[in-house]
Amino acid sequence: MKNNAIRPYLIIAALAGIFFLPWLGGVHLFDWDEINFAEIAREMVISGNYTGVTIDFQPFYQKPPLFFWLQAAAMHLFGIGEYASRFPNAIAGIITLLLLYHLGKKHFDALTGWLWAGAYFGSVLPFLYFKSGIIDPVFNLFIFLGLYALIRFHWQKSGMLPGGKNNTWLLWGGLSVGLAILTKGPVAFLIIGLVLGVYWIYQRFRMYINIPEFLGFSLAAAGVTLTWFGIETLANGSEFVVEFTRYQYRLLSTPDAGHKGFPLYHAVVLLVGCFPASLFIFPSFRKSFAKELPKHQADLIRWMKILFWVVLILFSIVQSKIVHYSSLAYFPLTLLAAVVIRKIIREQSAIPKGLRVGLTGIATLYMIVITGVALLGKRGTEALAPYISDPFAVANLAAEVRWSGWEWTPALWLLVVLLVFFRFTGAGRHLAAFRWLFLSTALFTLITLVFFVRRIEGYSQRAALEYFSQLAGEDCYLQPVGYKSYAHLFYGEAMPGKRSEARDQEWLLTSPDLDKTAYFITKVHKTKDLAPYPELEKVGEKNGFVLFRRKAHTKNLGKT
Repeated sequence: MKNNAIRPYLIIAALAGIFFLPWLGGVHLFDWDEINFAEIAREMVISGNYTGVTIDFQPFYQKPPLFFWLQAAAMHLFGIGEYASRFPNAIAGIITLLLLYHLGKKHFDALTGWLWAGAYFGSVLPFLYFKSGIIDPVFNLFIFLGLYALIRFHWQKSGMLPGGKNNTWLLWGGLSVGLAILTKGPVAFLIIGLVLGVYWIYQRFRMYINIPEFLGFSLAAAGVTLTWFGIETLANGSEFVVEFTRYQYRLLSTPDAGHKGFPLYHAVVLLVGCFPASLFIFPSFRKSFAKELPKHQADLIRWMKILFWVVLILFSIVQSKIVHYSSLAYFPLTLLAAVVIRKIIREQSAIPKGLRVGLTGIATLYMIVITGVALLGKRGTEALAPYISDPFAVANLAAEVRWSGWEWTPALWLLVVLLVFFRFTGAGRHLAAFRWLFLSTALFTLITLVFFVRRIEGYSQRAALEYFSQLAGEDCYLQPVGYKSYAHLFYGEAMPGKRSEARDQEWLLTSPDLDKTAYFITKVHKTKDLAPYPELEKVGEKNGFVLFRRKAHTKNLGKT
């Protein structure tokens, strides 16, 4: 690759690294998902057992291991902590932006490559996820790579691209989807199957990929998957596979962990969360949109529309409504936005009134929320207490969180971003306008993260995490009561070797054979549940979290 050709890749990698890599450890991990996943990786590092997935050093049946292997590798490099837990997604972010630029340039032109990578980089939720410790950025990248390989196979087989049929693309597609399954589960194969099925219907049931070819793809995916699922089954029996399958079914059919939502939940998440790129996709849904494009470009847009609608509809049907479930749609959404924007730039078109209104409306919503939270934080969140009936929330708001008074700055910056964008487009400087929009929105997301996430975490969970961290060096039992958490394991630095009875909350509360001091943390409105246990001593209360202690029964230690 010549110097001029490699230069854009270096710029993108450097820019992504500057935005994604710093401040990964600037705030505690969040319960549940971030702490859950980091704890699994920590236990791998502590125990040296990288083949099993455990929580509290007991089998955990909800996720396969690939993402935790990446986190564990980062922990070996940087030490156990927040930075290492989030590092794999920062690297996935750099790779994703490079991939989008490459594919956009390869199948359209360099401008489309820049716009696709820019739209992804400069949209709120896609940016935020690369600063997180959740599984989905890596999972989505593998699914997208698998789908792209199948699309390339189809193009070469059908003659849309030169080179003739190349079964290597089937192999690469299967391997990538297999890695996706090892990252989060078989929903990866389900999504690919649904997309292929919808495209098959669009093709009027013509077999663009025949059964032997699909079987070859599926066997490649299965081969990767069985490298772990098969070994796990041979070593420990079928328990993991059975329980994992049950969990996947429950996740799809019930509002797991109380994550309910209204039917259009994910449509709203994509519209507001993928600002500003989300506003530019609507013209792409016109029937005539891709009419003048070369055949394989129009076909790629068709595939991306199918992927977008499959993800949106599937996870609108699924009972559990969690923000990141629809995050695979970020790939097609940002390509559709990029192609629309390319058309605007090339034709020097005026931004349609509907788009201007949409951009202004969603930006205003962000500005109102940011300004409102900033003013409330500075003036004192206790002002909300009379309007809140939940005593735990009231106690949360009493946390001592320092507000500088400058937290409204991101709202002002977003206003500047919008005004400059409209000024550029009004003057016919469309390319400069979109460069400004995506780079500046990425900066808006970053400074909002820096200004607010640590402060919000100070209200929501920091008191509990500080209790756990203080007790990490003590040989004791830690147990949340009345709520689910993984924080006591990660921040309390749980170690293997706990006696089996100690996993029973009632044993910890009542057993005369308690061999170590036990600490119980609960929420202020749940303390009544611990009233029947007279040996408990209240030793701390902060911001809605109450810490109790039950001392070891030293007179019985010789009997245990």
